[in-house]
Amino acid sequence: MAKNMNDLVIISVDDHICEPPDVWEKHATGDAKETAPKFMTDAQGKNYWAYMGKQYPSVGLNAVVGRPFEEYGMEPTNISQLRKGCYDVHARIDDMDINGIAASLNFGNSIAFNPRIFQNAPNKDHAIRHISAYNDWQIDEWCGSYPGRFIPCAILPTWDMNATVAEIERIAKKGCVAISVTENPTVIGLPSIHNDYWKPFWKAVNDHDMTICLHIGSGNPAPHASMETPIEAWISTMPMSIAVGAADWLQLKVLHEYPDMRIALSEGSIGWVPYFLERCDFSNSRHKAWTHSLFQDTKPSELFKRHFLNCFIDDAFGLKNINDIGEDMIAYECDYPHSDTLWPQVPERLWETVQILTERQIDKITHENAMRFFRFDPFKHFKREELTVGALRAKAEAKGVDTTPISSGGSKPLTDEAIRPITSGDIMTMFEAHAEKNNA
Repeated sequence: MAKNMNDLVIISVDDHICEPPDVWEKHATGDAKETAPKFMTDAQGKNYWAYMGKQYPSVGLNAVVGRPFEEYGMEPTNISQLRKGCYDVHARIDDMDINGIAASLNFGNSIAFNPRIFQNAPNKDHAIRHISAYNDWQIDEWCGSYPGRFIPCAILPTWDMNATVAEIERIAKKGCVAISVTENPTVIGLPSIHNDYWKPFWKAVNDHDMTICLHIGSGNPAPHASMETPIEAWISTMPMSIAVGAADWLQLKVLHEYPDMRIALSEGSIGWVPYFLERCDFSNSRHKAWTHSLFQDTKPSELFKRHFLNCFIDDAFGLKNINDIGEDMIAYECDYPHSDTLWPQVPERLWETVQILTERQIDKITHENAMRFFRFDPFKHFKREELTVGALRAKAEAKGVDTTPISSGGSKPLTDEAIRPITSGDIMTMFEAHAEKNNA
C-alpha cells in the first residue's frame, strides 16, 4: 500500500493519441492503402486528414499539453505545435515517467476517436479494413512497443454488425479487451442501444470478456447555451454531459442478462454520481408501477455500482462521497494531452486529494480498480517498485526529460476585442473557417 506520494502506482484509464501521420501508411494493405486516411498540409501550413473525398481539419484537438496557459485553446492545427509525446510513443513514455504514470489507456484524438468518420466513408469495405489497420497500429505498435505500460483500446465498424463481431474476435486474439463505442449510436444513424440490432454485439463483448468505454463527446453532445456563451461555461459542464448516456445505458436489458458486463464512463468525472443514483432510485420508486420498468426488485443504483466504472481527473468532492459511489468502481484518468490534464504534476495534485481516503482506497482508485476492470496486469512485466511515482520520475530525470512550457509561436486572440471573453461561437467559427479553406 502507498505510504507516500512517491510510492503511488498510478494507472490512467483515459489519455489520447494524436494519430501519427504514418498510421495507415504502415498498417493499411492492398487496395485499401490507396483510400486510407492521409496526413496533408494546406496552403496556409495547416495539417489535416484527407479521407475518401473529405477533409478533417483537426490533427490535435485541444492537444495543448506543455504550452503556457495563455496559449491554451481548441486547436493546434499543425503537428509542429504539439508536444512530441502526443504522437510519438517513445516520447509519450518519457512524459508518462516524468508524470509518474505507470500505465495508460489511449483513445484516438481526431481521425480515430470513434468510428463516425469511417462510417461516413463511401467505400465501406475499405473503411472496415482501415479500422482494423488502426487497431493493429494501436495494439501492436503503440502498445506493443512497451508491454505493461499501455492498455490497448480498439474501435469498431459498428455500422456492420457481422464485421463488428469479427473485429472483436480478431482483436481479442491479440489480447485487446477494451473497445470504444459511441454512447448514443442514433446520432450517427444507427439503431439505439435498446434495439435488437445490438444483440450480437452484446454477446461478443461478453463472450470475449471485453470492457466497453463510453467517452464524452462520442455520441451525445456536450451542449452550450448559445454561441455568445463564454467558452469557460461550456468547458465547465462537459464532464457532466455523460450523465445522459449513463442513464440510457443503465436501462439496458442486457445488464440484467450479463451480470459481468463492464462499462467505463470515460472522462465523465464522479462528483455528480451520488445525486444521479439517488435520482434514479427516486424516479424508479415513483414510476415503476406504470412504466413497466426493468427495475422492479433491484434498484437502479445497485445495478450501476455493479457495471459502471467512474473515471475522474480532479474531483475532490466525488472522493469525499466515495461511499455513495463505490470504492471498487472509481479509477483515475490523466487526459494527456488535453487542457484538463495536470501533467506533469499529477502525483502532487492526486496525493493531496486522496488524503481523505484510507490506504486501501487509495490503492484501489490509483491502479487496482483499473487493473481489474480492464483485465490488465502491469506487474507481469515490472516489479511494483519499478512503477511507482518515485521510480518512474527518477528514470525520466536521469534522461533529462524537460517539462518547461514551450510556446507554439505566440497566442493569437480569437476575438476582435481583447477584453471580451472567448465564446463558444468563436471556437466554432475557428473550426468552420479552417474546414472551409481545406474544402475550397
